[in-house]
Amino acid sequence: MNYLIVGLGNIGYEYVHTRHNIGFSVLDAWAQASNILFESGRYGSTAVVRFKGRTFHLLKPSTYMNLSGKAVNYWAQSLKIPLENILVIVDDMALPFGSIRIRKKGSDGGHNGLANIAECLGTQAYPRMRIGIGSHLGFGSQVDFVLGKWTDEETAALPEICDKAIQAVKSFGTIGIDRTMNQYNG
Repeated sequence: MNYLIVGLGNIGYEYVHTRHNIGFSVLDAWAQASNILFESGRYGSTAVVRFKGRTFHLLKPSTYMNLSGKAVNYWAQSLKIPLENILVIVDDMALPFGSIRIRKKGSDGGHNGLANIAECLGTQAYPRMRIGIGSHLGFGSQVDFVLGKWTDEETAALPEICDKAIQAVKSFGTIGIDRTMNQYNG
């Protein structure tokens, strides 16, 4: 069984270790823990992880966040992966820092990366994992917050958050999204 696991983020040195790149951070942590390297390819960097008879194709789009749909659509079609086997990992300011929320489908919630994926796939019915980055900001400073670097306290918590997200992805592939949502949402 094949899965496409998409970590959203922005390419470029200035975006490394920013809140908006939590999707990249999760996939980087998984690749490092699995002793595999990403290879540059069309519309992004990819790596393959095998776990319990499943093949997880990891994708970090190189199209920038707001055009992520082009990469997701290309790789889903190239690998012949059905919508229900795609999982997009994305940051969410509306969730408390470090929390995870997995859904089978839904709106983009104002997230331009998710909006572009829905536009390119022609549907909002694809699974996604939102990882809370928290926010205590007033209106108008959201962009600076999501594109800002992690604080020292947040950086210290990231390995545990990434590990929890990786375990949730493995669960998604092995026991299914319903049981995974019951186990990880909350």
